[in-house]
Amino acid sequence: MGDGPAQGRIQWDILGDTAWITIDNPRKRNAMDAHMWRQVPEALTAIEADERVRVVVLAGAGGTFCAGADISDLQAIGPTVTDDPGQNLPVRAETALLDCPLPTIALIEGHCVGGGCQLAAACDIRIATPSARFGITPAKLGLVYPPSSIQRLVEIVGPSAAKLLLFSGEILDAERAHHMRLVDEITEDAHARVASLAATMASRSALSVAASKELVDMARRGEGLDGRARHWQRLAATSGEAAEGVRAFLERRAPTFPYRHDGRPPTPERTAAG
Repeated sequence: MGDGPAQGRIQWDILGDTAWITIDNPRKRNAMDAHMWRQVPEALTAIEADERVRVVVLAGAGGTFCAGADISDLQAIGPTVTDDPGQNLPVRAETALLDCPLPTIALIEGHCVGGGCQLAAACDIRIATPSARFGITPAKLGLVYPPSSIQRLVEIVGPSAAKLLLFSGEILDAERAHHMRLVDEITEDAHARVASLAATMASRSALSVAASKELVDMARRGEGLDGRARHWQRLAATSGEAAEGVRAFLERRAPTFPYRHDGRPPTPERTAAG
């Protein structure tokens, strides 16, 4: 569905319950120019408003994920020194992924370098093929990695591994990235694994998934969970979500959960089993 110049664009399509966002600039190993960085939040806004979508997958075209920012378009991509990080387009894209209420999966093949790692790290789950290669390379260019990206990197791999990645700019293979926890799984058929995992997530309670995502993210930031946990628990009871789950279990059938992440009332077909 996306649009953009022929040389590079962000495409997105909805297949069943899953939105697939594709980084598409194969001539440059899917390096992201300014236009493409802008398209990421735009795609996510449209996807989040679509009641069909339960899971978001971010992937790259042509057998590679993303080689980072297009250096030839660096000035348009955003200032490297600013009091307003929102002026930096990669940070906007990263923030849009981090703030997405839906579960997000990065499907990583080939190069996942620089801004590509920034996008992958902003996803909830990262699944890679054995051929994937990872690197965070600002030290090769004399740049400073954004604070939000450093924070996320430290949360995922820890301070020592984050320093190793940032200080060296080395390109790591998938096995080493997995050992560092930068990758959650390595599999030969990452497409099949991601599609299967997305289908499984989509079949679960969207309310439970949204609550878990928010509470886990709060826990990693060291925030107290009690208030928001009570909010979600009340919503599970008042929305009929928990009642439908229990009823379906007792009746030995698949549940038809009523909760919708977009906040609109459930449609009749989604509550028919209730």
